[in-house]
Amino acid sequence: MPDSTTPAFPELRPTAVLVVGIPAAGKSTVGRLLAERLGTAAFIEGDALWQMVVAGREDMAEPPSPAALAQLELRYRHGALLARSFVDAGISAVHVDNIYGDAVADQLGRMGGRRALVVLRPGVEAVMRRELERGTGAYDGWLGDGSLADAVRTFDGWLAETPPVGLWVDSTDQAPEETVDAILEQWDRALIDDEFAVREARG
Repeated sequence: MPDSTTPAFPELRPTAVLVVGIPAAGKSTVGRLLAERLGTAAFIEGDALWQMVVAGREDMAEPPSPAALAQLELRYRHGALLARSFVDAGISAVHVDNIYGDAVADQLGRMGGRRALVVLRPGVEAVMRRELERGTGAYDGWLGDGSLADAVRTFDGWLAETPPVGLWVDSTDQAPEETVDAILEQWDRALIDDEFAVREARG
């Protein structure tokens, strides 16, 4: 539950909010806090959808297996379906996941209706520090003969290919609560009005 001293954002229209960023960018923490500030809202975490496959689950790695790619696509599709279902019921939904490049535009298209996009992009060194502190091994499948810094830069390069729509936040020096404040202060920039804007951004 949100702290009683934390004001809710006066956003009354149900919105499907997609929050993306590379591992250790703070998506889950920021996404949950954001949902708690949107009045009536649900929080949808991509990792939770992935963990629903309790037998035969395939992790993503380089190179990914066909089963891993199929399960990733299913995870994305279910995230969008849940977000649309909540919004149709009058409840905003904050959906966080590892989605990059043109796949972000595809996911926004699946979510439909009133949507918003937030791209969290802290600096590489900040991401490395956070990943080492939390020790999840999120980048292990991409290390190969390289370093953690190399893997983080690879992911950041994929994120940079995301269509330039929505609100991009450099959260390098921000606490999660400060990032949420920054998102709400620039809420109009996060909104995606229609699919045409997404298609135009993709070229």
